[in-house]
Amino acid sequence: MEPKYRIRLYLLTALILMGCGTLLSRLYEFQIDRRAQFVAKIPITHTVEIREPGARGRIVDRNGVVLARNRRSYEIVFNLEDIYVGYKEYKKSLADENEDIDQDEKPLLAVAKNKALDEEMIVEAVREWVIPQLESFGLSGQRYTKDIGTHYKTYRGLVPYRYRQDLTAEQFAKIAVRSHEIPGVEVRVMPRRVYPYGALAGHIIGYVKQWEKGDIPDEYRGSQNKNKHFQGDAKGLTGVEFTTDEFLKGKAGKRILVRNERNKVIATEDYQPAREGAEVQLTIDSRIQLIVANVMRLIGRGAAVVMDPNTGEVLAMVSVPNFDPNDFIPAITEHRFSEYNTNRARPLINRAIGRYIPGSTFKLPTAIAAACHEKTNFWHNCLGFSQFGKTKIRCWKTYGHGSLSLTDSIQRSCNPFFMSLAGTLGSKAMISTFELVGFGKKSGILLPSEDPGFLPGSDTWRREYPGASITRATLAQFAIGQSQSLATPLQVCSVAATIANGGKYYQPRIVRRILGADSKGELQVLKENIPIVKTNLMDEGVSKAEMDIIRLGMWKAVNELGGTATKVALKNVFVAAKTGTAQTGKTNIEHTHNAWTTSFAPFENPRYSICVMVENGKSGGAVAGVLSQRIYREIFNMEAGLNTRITRLGTYAGNFDAFEKIEIPEGEIYSLTNNDEGETGDEIDDVLLPEEQPALVTPNQPLLPSIAPTPDQEADSN
Repeated sequence: MEPKYRIRLYLLTALILMGCGTLLSRLYEFQIDRRAQFVAKIPITHTVEIREPGARGRIVDRNGVVLARNRRSYEIVFNLEDIYVGYKEYKKSLADENEDIDQDEKPLLAVAKNKALDEEMIVEAVREWVIPQLESFGLSGQRYTKDIGTHYKTYRGLVPYRYRQDLTAEQFAKIAVRSHEIPGVEVRVMPRRVYPYGALAGHIIGYVKQWEKGDIPDEYRGSQNKNKHFQGDAKGLTGVEFTTDEFLKGKAGKRILVRNERNKVIATEDYQPAREGAEVQLTIDSRIQLIVANVMRLIGRGAAVVMDPNTGEVLAMVSVPNFDPNDFIPAITEHRFSEYNTNRARPLINRAIGRYIPGSTFKLPTAIAAACHEKTNFWHNCLGFSQFGKTKIRCWKTYGHGSLSLTDSIQRSCNPFFMSLAGTLGSKAMISTFELVGFGKKSGILLPSEDPGFLPGSDTWRREYPGASITRATLAQFAIGQSQSLATPLQVCSVAATIANGGKYYQPRIVRRILGADSKGELQVLKENIPIVKTNLMDEGVSKAEMDIIRLGMWKAVNELGGTATKVALKNVFVAAKTGTAQTGKTNIEHTHNAWTTSFAPFENPRYSICVMVENGKSGGAVAGVLSQRIYREIFNMEAGLNTRITRLGTYAGNFDAFEKIEIPEGEIYSLTNNDEGETGDEIDDVLLPEEQPALVTPNQPLLPSIAPTPDQEADSN
């Protein structure tokens, strides 16, 4: 080879070797030295599992009228850690584009570089990045930075923060098409509880509250679940929403989303839809519930219960004042909750299952005790008082009733008769009989916070007053429902129902059945609450004739001269009733007397038993009796074909007015006489012995609901 070609070959070889060396050097740099850098830039995906709560089942009345259901709620939620990742990318892009960063931006970039997250960083990201973008979409809203920080501190990234739960369909559609522009911000449709008839049956239905941290199951806890988002179920807090919560809550669903390296959703890997919970059917009739609720607004505070005496089913239960359960959904404002909670009339408590001094309505179970112990032929000569040592307890009729039988004593509500009868029977006979017909213990109705009442001489009484003994005076007060005697309107209604049906004490029921969907979507009965006879007085040796003596006394109280319940009388239907007026032991204007009437109708074939209790009512007959008459009249008009349209009921705040009597419109009056026979507050004040003061009554306290967060003050001014 010629020398000139050899030199060229050497040069070419050298160039090739240099090129290969350079290539190998660069390959080594990219594949070995900078491998981690480039691997980090490879697009990768990851999955996120989102738990979706099931919708709660409906609550309906006995006729299928829907009292609680769900509606669509259009919401915006923040996945706070995803938002922060997007926020860091946003700040990094600003830094890359603008080397000369404004001094105000430097602290923000420092935060963005810090890997350790705390609530202040999260709040910064939401306030400075997310909210302005949402506002640019046309969605203005208040800022809850303090609540967001608390939420993140509590749940970290597991639980999305529900920023807005009140979007309109138009707002939802507008935001949905652009929400992908903000990582960590999602719009979704969720079930939201609604009570169509407002305050109509609030104390029965109750309300729900949002789930809390303690409700998160173990499988969603811990750092290994950082790619899971948990949304819990609303839980019943009061009423039937609480007692049947395990049936009402739906089965949770699951959605697994695929996200890219920028944390944007690119696909759905798996979806298991949530399922609706069971349907709870109540025993109440919404038409009767509305009738009773409207009648009870004639007074300031009280309760009424309507039962079917042949089954124990509660057809209506009203407590006034009341509340609207919709106020608690999704969370009640601090202002509204304060209005409820500071109202001295206490609208949140259910008076129908609260304890009150029952007055002369206790003469009915005392009469049953006489029947159980063969004393229905007992007679007593009423002189207008009973003597206990040096102290006299007066009858409400100060000059006395004369010689009376059990029937006549029920009719005229004679105190000395029943005090003498109780002394003859003794405390054991009295206590055992009262407990047979449901007093002194919870009935078992599916409502929370039911009070058992209180019976002097019972085991509970002996535990509360160790070493105390039942005196003749204490037993006498017990028989006429004064002093330490306490009962609920539900219990007093139940004893009238027991007398109405001839001696069967049915367990009171508010839930009729529970229905769930099968595989075909058709409703099937999951649980049936059938009538349960807790006590049959016939099994205790009571005859039909003895029960008829008590029934006749209640009939005469309404339908014959001298009766204490003539205000309950109707034109075409015979009603049987017993009135009562109880001294509460408090002398201020707020608490003086409780007025009672418990009754049943029609007399021959009873279909309804009604108890009305009025706080600060001076006369059982002239106050509670009149309300009972109006309820019966409206119910029987409904049965006769008068259309009773069920409407939404607003709240009623109640009052502390004293009621001496309630006037009946002229066209509705049907009474044997215009007399006011029966005990009133004036007479009953003389009944109590000085040493026998009434028991203090403390109503049950409502549980704390979900409270809506307070917006930032700076946002309030916008």
